[in-house]
Amino acid sequence: MEQIILGDVSVTRVREYFGPVGMTPGTFFPDSSKDVWEAGRDWLAPHFLDAGTGIVHSAIQTWLLRSEGRTILVDTGVGNHKERPYAPVWSHLETDFLAGLARAGVRPEDVDIVINTHLHVDHVGWNTYLDGRQWVPTFPNATYLMPKDDFDFWNPGNGHRPLLGRGNQNVFEDSVAPVHRAGLTRLWEGSHRIDANLRLDAAPGHTPGSSVLTLTSGTDRAVFVGDLLHSPVQILEPDVNSCFCEDPAEARATRREVLGRAADTHALVFPAHLGGHGAAEVVRDGNAFAVKDWAPFTPYTEQH
Repeated sequence: MEQIILGDVSVTRVREYFGPVGMTPGTFFPDSSKDVWEAGRDWLAPHFLDAGTGIVHSAIQTWLLRSEGRTILVDTGVGNHKERPYAPVWSHLETDFLAGLARAGVRPEDVDIVINTHLHVDHVGWNTYLDGRQWVPTFPNATYLMPKDDFDFWNPGNGHRPLLGRGNQNVFEDSVAPVHRAGLTRLWEGSHRIDANLRLDAAPGHTPGSSVLTLTSGTDRAVFVGDLLHSPVQILEPDVNSCFCEDPAEARATRREVLGRAADTHALVFPAHLGGHGAAEVVRDGNAFAVKDWAPFTPYTEQH
């Protein structure tokens, strides 16, 4: 299954990549305990960990939402043909992502809204495509919703020194600025109501402008959390950050707040990068959380 219905909203999973990302748990999640990875090896592998190599598995995917007659994309992955000298795993990809969208019944011109939960390399790539020698918007009729705090932080003209160092090099220039020059961006702050079902809220820490998208429709609840979580281990150990969090203390506090709200409202949690079933319902478990149930998406079975 690649689509589920939540109230009046359909949610479709569109894959760009699934497989190893070249990091061990100790590198990717330096604060995580070895014990949790060892104890969970049977269920973490193969969807979240390669048991043989000890390398973390990750998915790059877009959540396609249809709400109130509009077609909405949540995050746009890595993109094709991008020059990423300091993130070589994402450099010069040639994936069939747009064909995946087409299989879901969506042409680029059909997209009404693009949501970038934040502006890291693996969340904005398909904002643009290479047309000859120019980067142009992939979704010409869409409004691209970008957090203003991230837009300002990642704009190289502002001289910020991110924790990521040069890992986001070229991203603003090839995947953000062309969309802004085309007049397609809406830079929002605080919160932004999309429609009766969907609301964006600031959730800083991973980056200054990181955000979450909350879905409330009928009796169904969901929250699309971007990179608040990269692995289900962070549900079990909510104080564990990835190595990419700009403000570690704020990231921990935000993760606990969002997971707590999801547990209390029985909301499905949709991280950007989970393989397996892609999303989970969480419950409180003492001072942490646990997975109550997985979403009914079909797990990826092949690396791609």
